Amino acid sequence: MRGGGLKIGRVFGIPIYLHTSWFFIFFLITYSFAVEFSSLNPNWSETQRWTAGLLTSLLFFGSVLSHELSHSVVALRYRIPVKSITLFIFGGVASISRDPDRPGQEFLIAAAGPLSSFALAAGFWLLAAVSPSASIPYELGRSLRNINAGLAVFNLLPGFPLDGGRLLRSIVWGINKNYARATRVAARSGQVIAYLMIALGLFSVWQPSLLGGDMLGGLWLAFIGWFLLSAARSSYTQISVRGVLEGLRAADIMSAEMSTVGRDMSLEEYGQEVARTGRRAHLVVSDGQLMGLMTIEALQAVPREEWPMTSVQAVMVSRDRVQWAAPEEPAVELLDRMRRTEVDQMAVINGGNVVGLVTRDSVQRALETRSDLARPAGR
Repeated sequence: MRGGGLKIGRVFGIPIYLHTSWFFIFFLITYSFAVEFSSLNPNWSETQRWTAGLLTSLLFFGSVLSHELSHSVVALRYRIPVKSITLFIFGGVASISRDPDRPGQEFLIAAAGPLSSFALAAGFWLLAAVSPSASIPYELGRSLRNINAGLAVFNLLPGFPLDGGRLLRSIVWGINKNYARATRVAARSGQVIAYLMIALGLFSVWQPSLLGGDMLGGLWLAFIGWFLLSAARSSYTQISVRGVLEGLRAADIMSAEMSTVGRDMSLEEYGQEVARTGRRAHLVVSDGQLMGLMTIEALQAVPREEWPMTSVQAVMVSRDRVQWAAPEEPAVELLDRMRRTEVDQMAVINGGNVVGLVTRDSVQRALETRSDLARPAGR
């Protein structure tokens, strides 16, 4: 997930966001705890029940944030940028801009999260131990002790993209010295665990006694399994793409057929050009000189009613901000750089002249060509 939603601040220079789905789950968790505390403490007032529920929910997400910050702090220690941390319906995710350089770094970054959760579980256990029974601090400590211990244990399951999957990848990577193969192993393990979670969740809906009669818990388990399955498949696909592009250079995956537009063209005319050609990016030129890059994303950022009176020059990416690559740059490194900088097009420049563009379409064509060549005859 890219950083998005409501920005609530920064910690260690890292932007913290609340995804829109967070508000739903925050209300649901608050309500669930209020109901639980009501049944366990019938003598509590409504104010006590809802106060305890609200505090527990806030501390729960504070624990999730602490878990993600632990990953991020270790990543920053290795000079790996962290773009953001986002809290959402499944908990939280730290957007770390690139993978570690060595297995040891991966191991320590992955281990930091569960260790943080275990430490919090111990702290909340101590809070419950020293608090009077049936008091709000006691219930907070008891609930958050279990939550943080469960969060740590769940994340240690050996399936990517969970922390345990990253630990598994670091170990396999350290043994066979092959990052791609280690990622495939961890992603496959993640898919197996996800399928088991989906099966267990759905079976518990059919046989509610399996999870103590909690049908909603079964559906939630299956939903989390589906989310993990999608993430594991995405990771496997990404590493497969890296394998296909191994050995290629920017010059091999760029499109040499560059479409150009004038800087004085209106956005209305540019939209018609995009619709006619299907191209998502165009070089902006004037008197044969490169002025910048115009993309469909820049076009869509302008309200539709302003297109007729707005020029391409007003919204294009200026020449000094155009991301570029040398023709000999390895394709895998180039795609990693595009992902880190969140750009969909990259100009290829040789001797000061633009010789091509790397775009989604040009990468897709390269992938299809390599895949066709690798496919056995007759298939």
